[in-house]
Amino acid sequence: MKRLLDCSASDFFNMTGRELKQSIRASEGRVIMTETMTTPEPLYPDITNAELAASFGSDIVLLNLFDVSDPAVRGLDVENGDEVVYELKRLLGRPVGINLEPVDAGADAHETLDEVPDGRLASAESLERARELGFDFVCMTGNPKTGVTNEMTIEAIRNARKIFGDDGLIISGKMHGAGVSGESGGDIISEHVIEQFTAAGADIILMPAPGTVPGMTVDKAQKYVDCAHENGALALLTIGTSQEGADEHTIRQIALNSKMAGADMYHLGDTGYYGIAVPENIMTYSIAVRGRRHTYVRMGRSVNR
Repeated sequence: MKRLLDCSASDFFNMTGRELKQSIRASEGRVIMTETMTTPEPLYPDITNAELAASFGSDIVLLNLFDVSDPAVRGLDVENGDEVVYELKRLLGRPVGINLEPVDAGADAHETLDEVPDGRLASAESLERARELGFDFVCMTGNPKTGVTNEMTIEAIRNARKIFGDDGLIISGKMHGAGVSGESGGDIISEHVIEQFTAAGADIILMPAPGTVPGMTVDKAQKYVDCAHENGALALLTIGTSQEGADEHTIRQIALNSKMAGADMYHLGDTGYYGIAVPENIMTYSIAVRGRRHTYVRMGRSVNR
């Protein structure tokens, strides 16, 4: 199995989720994931946000606000919506995943919550549809003001494992509170929650990077990363607080703190501009954790390889 750093488009197209996980593990904390929204107009209308993120050094692209009931990516015209994910993967030469949201109707909310369309919920129906559309992995997490809870995420992980099978790649966790009381700041995650997620079938535990939510220090993040590793999972440290639009010094600090905490993967959210991180910050983050060599090779490697 190649480490992800050395993979080309032809390698990704043939990978199972289990192989992708091993490829990430072998890269020793040098994998960049970026999240892009699929519903707003792209930052530049001649190219999708996903393509722009990939061109600035992202290894993996995560689609947000993608509705499996109405599959579409703004900036990408296809005649058949069922082909949109396959076409995007062909253009990117990267693994592509989807956010689905385990909304808890009974959540104790500390703000007014938004209604999430059925095609974005982490229901069994949406998970099955995501598999049919060709996504390489599924990520169970919550956007702001959605009422996603850890309890509902555990149920969603179990359903995803049944639907995607042993070879599926499942990412689970929260970047911020998602509007839920008692699951924000330093209380978003715990060792007990990590153990529950992994027991349910999660491959990668998603958690806030140090300095992105109140109380998430390097020491606390490292404790949770160590717990994920002890339970056989990888750790994805995230920026889900619009700091993907911060200055480059802040990006470097978050990147190095996350690496010190033991991250296997690093995530930049989708609201540096509305729908995508500041593209230069993707490159800045990448250079901070793996240097110019691997950053420029990823940026320059042809999708025809």
